[in-house]
Formats: sequence, C-alpha cells, structure tokens
Amino acid sequence: MPEFANIIYEKKDRIAVITINRPDRMNAVDPQTSQELRDAWSDFRDDNEAWVAILTGAGERAFSAGLDLRATAEAFAAGSVPRFTVPFGGVTRGIDIFKPMIAAINGHCLAGGLEMALCCDIRIAAENATFGLPEVTRAIIPGAGGTQRLPRAIGLAKALELIITGGRIDAQAALQYGLVSQVLPQPELMPRALELAEAICQNGPLAVRAAKEAACRGYNLTLEEGLALEARLSDGIWLTEDSREGPTAFAQGRKPEYKGC
Repeated sequence: MPEFANIIYEKKDRIAVITINRPDRMNAVDPQTSQELRDAWSDFRDDNEAWVAILTGAGERAFSAGLDLRATAEAFAAGSVPRFTVPFGGVTRGIDIFKPMIAAINGHCLAGGLEMALCCDIRIAAENATFGLPEVTRAIIPGAGGTQRLPRAIGLAKALELIITGGRIDAQAALQYGLVSQVLPQPELMPRALELAEAICQNGPLAVRAAKEAACRGYNLTLEEGLALEARLSDGIWLTEDSREGPTAFAQGRKPEYKGC
C-alpha cells in the first residue's frame, strides 16, 4: 500500500476504517485525496480478510464538505483546472464493491461528501450532521453521482428540492427522508458504526456479499430479471463451505465459524 497523506486507512478484526483526514479543509477532497481514497477502497475490495468498511471524516465539524473549492479556485487562478485521475472520492464511479460499506457521518456532509456517503450501504449520522448538494449555488452540478443516487435514496421530489435549490437538511430531516437509518449523539457515532460492522462480521461473508449484489444489481431490473439474478447468486452460495457450516452449527447448538469460502 502507498503512504497516505490525506486519509487514514486502518484494518482490524476484518473491519476496515477509512477516515478522510483534512479537518482544516472540512475534509474536502482534492485530486490527491481522491487517489488515496481509490487506493484504500481498492485494497478493501481485494482483501479477503477485510469484510466490512466504515467511511468517516476526521474531527467533529465535517464528514466531508465535498470538492476542495479553495484548491479549485487556486487552480483557476493559475490558469488550469484540478486534474482528477480517478473518479471523485475514489468510489463514486468505476468500482464495484459488493462488501458492506458503512458511512459514519459527523458534521457537514455536503456536495461530494454526500455523494460519497450515498455510495455506502448503511448511513448513520451524528446529531450535528447536515446534508445537501449545494453545487448549483456555485454554478456547477452534482457530478459525482448525486443527481442519480439521491433520487434513488429519498425519492425524486425531495431529491430535486435539494438539488435545484442547493438547500440543506439536518440529521432529523435526513432520518425522516430515509437518507440515514440512525441519528446518534456525536460520541456514540463511531462505536455504533463499529457495532454494526461487528454484527455484519458475524454473518457468512459470501452470503452477505451475494445478498448485497442481488439487491443492488436487481434494483433497476424487472422483478422477473431480479428473481433470476437472485436465483443464480443463491445457487452459487449453496456451493460454499460456509453454507454448510451455518446449518450444521445451528443443528449442533454452537456458534458458526465462517471462513469466507
């Protein structure tokens, strides 16, 4: 793995934690940060010993404020534009990860920050979290998946209100919209994220991944196509050692020992 300057990437007990570590810039993302995030997400995807990932931001002020507008303005002043060699945030395009991903959202989750959070499967928020896609207020659009993923997450009408006004909502509104599943006091955010990750790690990892793949890939299929996809993935899972371990452990009255094979 390369050395990271703008993120912290840690792995322990099958859980990977990716922390955007630019609190002085509200954890805003520049090209280097995007590349580091891509490297971390790619490593998580490919590491058979890492079963769940948590994405968060350093400090209490921001999960991520999105694109580093200060760096963008500096590039414009120098007669250039910021050059991203990978999709924004490393995860918003061009990478399929069927392992579970949790966003632990502290503080501002705006623009590209929200777009990264929308790539995660479970989103939980601290009470001080705020959410929005304010790009139009800067004469740009949410270009890292926000116009596509937010309507799918909360419905078109509510999403368009946020997208075309550039407005923001607080954590309780995000909970009501279904954008996040839990709102917690700030000190409880990461412990709860780890608790969720640990709970997921008690399950058969290949089954978890296949279930996520079935749900995500099947979302935009017809019901018949989705059921066929589900059947193919289910048939594959029945061939794994873990699928025999689960029922056997139940019958023997013991805790299953899943190996991911």
